[in-house]
Amino acid sequence: MSELRQDITSGDWVIIAPGRAKRPIFLDKKKKPRTPAPKSICPFENLKESGNWPPIIAYPNEKNWQIVLLKNKYPALTHRNIRHAVSSRRGIYRHEAGVGYHDLVITRDHNKNFADLSPAMAAKLFDIFQERHRMMAKDSCNAYVSTFYNWGQLAGASIGHPHYQILALPIVPPHIVHSLAGSKAYFKKNHRCVRCDILHEEHKHKHRIIAENEFAIAFTPYASKNPFEVSVFPKPHMSAFSETPPDVLHGAATLLQFVLRRVTTCVNDPDLNFFIHGAPLDHGKYFYHHWNIEIVPRISLFGGFEYSTEIDINIVDPDIAAAILRGESRI
Repeated sequence: MSELRQDITSGDWVIIAPGRAKRPIFLDKKKKPRTPAPKSICPFENLKESGNWPPIIAYPNEKNWQIVLLKNKYPALTHRNIRHAVSSRRGIYRHEAGVGYHDLVITRDHNKNFADLSPAMAAKLFDIFQERHRMMAKDSCNAYVSTFYNWGQLAGASIGHPHYQILALPIVPPHIVHSLAGSKAYFKKNHRCVRCDILHEEHKHKHRIIAENEFAIAFTPYASKNPFEVSVFPKPHMSAFSETPPDVLHGAATLLQFVLRRVTTCVNDPDLNFFIHGAPLDHGKYFYHHWNIEIVPRISLFGGFEYSTEIDINIVDPDIAAAILRGESRI
């Protein structure tokens, strides 16, 4: 039977409707192996020739780089020598100048996505994400930093070579505002972090936990909007991604790799996104926030109902999704 579930943080509703797919067809559907674009036409194979040079950060160095952070050649936002983005109005409408930063983080191997990197390289990649967040916090124009990964065309990747994006915005995005408001209201009422309580609840029942290590835990959210959506939370309460100690940061990166490998193996290698859901850059205000990583496989498509109501229909019960990702035969 279908069930309406409410996200305890955001207040958003979702319909869990497993009856719409007795066994999700994408679990059985044969899929051609993923074929990377030829290296000969990849702009990330020779960064100097393609005009993507010099780097902001190069690891271990520019000559023998394995990871580089660069300015995006085609940025959504650009920085100007002004102190703040100026808000203006056109009649009843409001607008601001598109002031910000748009970076790419590129790993050297053309064929290795995040799950395929060595643990040391994955940890270093997260170190670079964190370093850039700290750099962005020094610019008073920036209000929020979005860090995300698109894997596959359905997830928005226009280039097959694995790369990650970091955007610094002069505003806090509405989705983040909504989530922060829910976290703040929960803290005001209960004097506890809502995500810390979620972790306690998930440990209590264990149905939706996929895996955990000393520093992080991965589970399918109770009110998952998408089939096989997964959250990775650091176990200690950390509001700011940029202030997370190395052992916790690397523990989260290691667990993220594990979950992505399980999704690839168990869910027929879907295109997907993952993103870091951090606090805005004025960290002190958001002590009640608990940063996390969200993984969203691109399996379902939005239809008229979803667009008209902003209520998602998820055809895979999160308990069953977790069981599949753990390798248990429960569907």
